[in-house]
Amino acid sequence: MRRLLLLVGAVVLVDTMFFSAITPLLPTYAERFDLSKAGAGVLSGSYAAGAVLGTLPAGWLAVRAGSRRTLLLGLGLMAVSSIAFAFGGSVVVLDATRFADGIGGACAWAGGMGWLISLAPPSERGTTIGKAMSAALAGVLLGPVVGAVAQGVGPEVPFTVVGAFAALLAVGALRLPIPPPAVAGTERPFAVAASSARVRTGAWLVLVPALVFGTIEVLAPLALDRLGASGLAIGATFLVAAAIEGVAQLPVGRATDRLGRLAPIRFGIAGALATLLVLSLPDVAWLLASLVVAGCVLSGIVNTPAMTVLSDGVESCGLDYGLGFAIVNLVWGGGQLVGAVAGAAVADATSDTVPYLLLAAVCAGTLVGLHRRARALAPIREPA
Repeated sequence: MRRLLLLVGAVVLVDTMFFSAITPLLPTYAERFDLSKAGAGVLSGSYAAGAVLGTLPAGWLAVRAGSRRTLLLGLGLMAVSSIAFAFGGSVVVLDATRFADGIGGACAWAGGMGWLISLAPPSERGTTIGKAMSAALAGVLLGPVVGAVAQGVGPEVPFTVVGAFAALLAVGALRLPIPPPAVAGTERPFAVAASSARVRTGAWLVLVPALVFGTIEVLAPLALDRLGASGLAIGATFLVAAAIEGVAQLPVGRATDRLGRLAPIRFGIAGALATLLVLSLPDVAWLLASLVVAGCVLSGIVNTPAMTVLSDGVESCGLDYGLGFAIVNLVWGGGQLVGAVAGAAVADATSDTVPYLLLAAVCAGTLVGLHRRARALAPIREPA
């Protein structure tokens, strides 16, 4: 179990590292290729588009071919796409390679996380997911560093190293014992999952922070750049946010197991709502950066308990856990894509204030809905 946890942690670290490396590079690519906010949103959101379209095949593959094969396919795509991105000379190539990495990430998450959660005791599910999410946030933490290095020395070396690391992880996966057979599937597993209130609620709770982060990831770097922040400062902003969030995931996971799923969810969404209401107001870079950190951290800590709610729902339906994390990828990728592309388009047509206020309204509605469904969403096995 420990070796598997380390492997899966490294897998999600590499995936999120490539995903988040675009953040400090976004103003540079926007200038080099003369991109509008919407064009920058497409570049940022192309990873999420791949994750969305790769979700259904990844879930099917996890059930039919097993967790390890699904994980190996994902790592192969991640390795190839990272190296191709390193040498991409046009925005079309960059969009395409990030799209391919999104498909690889969908397979890696469905295979790796499904394999891990199938071996975790239900009473430790939140803690296990929290540990994996800490690794994912370490990737988000390192991604802007990779992007900042690429901005200084060129993308060829840093992104080739990322791709080579993904290939090494595939070798490591082959050395682990073969995972247990997947839970027997149904003819329409996604339809069965969608019939569960726990799965639907868990999916929505994954969606909300994805919308928030997708929007902030595009609008905040451009706003910081307008206020005079350097690429290094922009990368540092998201680095600090990821560091705090990564450290927070472990206690959040324990709280999810001991206090119930909804307490940390309510805290995170309420904090994100408060931050979104004022995120467009600062006219100095350091204050905006502080609010960006707060918004990313508070919305991000929702992910661990949200995934735990969704895993509870998948278990109650008798479905394979890999399918549950395929749903996570579908919802998260869709939310990040909508946040990046639609949020940027709305900001282009109006101002940054409008998409932030729309997201605040989504958070407020979510809090009201959670209050009404709290009893129905208690853990399947009450925490000790």
